[in-house]
Amino acid sequence: MHSSELPHLHCHPSEWAVRQPEKAAYIMAGTGVAVSYRELDEASNQIAHVFKNLGLQAGDHIALLSSNNEHFLKIVWAAQRSGLIYTPIHTHLQVAEVEYILKDCGAKLLIFSDQFLDLVCSLASRDTALENILCLKNSEQFVNLISEMSRAPVTPIKDQLAGTHMLYSSGTTGNPKGILPDWEPGNFDDFPETLLSTGALLGISKTSVYMAPAPLYHAAPLISNLVAMAFGGTCVIMDKFEPESALAAIEKYSVSHSQWVPIMFIRMLRLPEHRRMCFDISSMKQATHAAAPCPVDVKQQMIDWWGPIIAEYYSASEAIGMTFITSEEWIAHPGSVGRAVFGTPHIVGPDGSALPALETGKIYFSGTQGFEYFNDADKTLSSINEKFGATVGDIGYLDEDGYLHLTDRDSFVIISGGVNIYPQEIEALLVSHPDILDAAVFGVPNEEFGEEVKAVVELCDWTMACEEKRDEIISWSRERISGVKTPRSVDFLPALPRRGNGKLYKKELRKSYWPT
Repeated sequence: MHSSELPHLHCHPSEWAVRQPEKAAYIMAGTGVAVSYRELDEASNQIAHVFKNLGLQAGDHIALLSSNNEHFLKIVWAAQRSGLIYTPIHTHLQVAEVEYILKDCGAKLLIFSDQFLDLVCSLASRDTALENILCLKNSEQFVNLISEMSRAPVTPIKDQLAGTHMLYSSGTTGNPKGILPDWEPGNFDDFPETLLSTGALLGISKTSVYMAPAPLYHAAPLISNLVAMAFGGTCVIMDKFEPESALAAIEKYSVSHSQWVPIMFIRMLRLPEHRRMCFDISSMKQATHAAAPCPVDVKQQMIDWWGPIIAEYYSASEAIGMTFITSEEWIAHPGSVGRAVFGTPHIVGPDGSALPALETGKIYFSGTQGFEYFNDADKTLSSINEKFGATVGDIGYLDEDGYLHLTDRDSFVIISGGVNIYPQEIEALLVSHPDILDAAVFGVPNEEFGEEVKAVVELCDWTMACEEKRDEIISWSRERISGVKTPRSVDFLPALPRRGNGKLYKKELRKSYWPT
């Protein structure tokens, strides 16, 4: 979908501040605090002045370490109109991991919310490029952003330029890498065509009430909320996802459009039926999910519950391509993530040749915008194929109708006795077990076959963890999948390392089973 085909319903929030100044740009679901388009425009102008007073110039990098709160989007919009490259940092990282990102992106400014005071104090003495650190609440050690804002004008800075995000990869398979879009600081109120097209696919318009109940430091919730505000809608921001709170927010704020990850579906479906069915979700027009594979039976249950309003897209922070599928299409192509709406997909074999329909290989997209892994030319180069475009390492196939099906990540494939085993299929089976809430599957050493299948599961009730339950899960699995795919062993954890972006962080789990 090209911008010329889009309804003219998008502009910059500063324009909406003129057209609909008192309309809520976003509402904090937990407290009910609403920030109007006028307030958002004025606050982002003030923060842009603070940036200028600190000597920041277009193209400089800043970082934001913050929970979802009423200031987060004000800061982002300020950077977006100041020509800055801004990096929201994952809030579950340790000091060394945050230090790595700050050094890697060369951030000159760090803004943080109060719960990270101790972490930031530890960072302050380390060797980074930081020239300034601002806090969101009073602190003896650091300058307060809110106080600085109060002394700044609410009018725009003179040289407004478009900034951009530089988000870091999730780090599920290695060190996170900064993903810098193909960008230069142009007109501050210009939006990339791909983002506007994405907003249209999500069904967002000026009348939408949009909710993505996930941390704003992740790509999908951050960018989709920015797009919703560019379209003039109202966003509902949750502090954190909790199944009943999310359903209550849909009812309370008459949410019309939303975005989810599959683990959220699973947690809502695990609620007792009388509890989940007591919420009125009739305002919902489209509920889109992405970011992680959704088990077929989970998605079918959601369609049965919410109706054929469930849509899905597949993409990545690198924006190399995108597919999209409606409920009706998915029912005809179960398990698919859709047909391409951005870029041309190719399935490429180990020998570098294109594979036909139904054959599994690495997924590439051609005909899309460029990107780079910041400070990592080798990784950027390794992701690009002159003939087929770029890849992020996902594995899958195209069916006869051109619908894409995901199989797994290249780095997670288990090779046992020369046979490729895809953990995603086994994980999808395990979460259909009535006692299992979440599952991670990966390969562990086996002297005879090289690797064998290991499952680590999170039970709905931790007190059920015992040897008998372990044996029962293995037997149950063997009845449903082939022997080579059946987990040879099962371990239990109170909670798996799945964070707000819905992705499973298997790297650390897997590492603990392999010799160093």
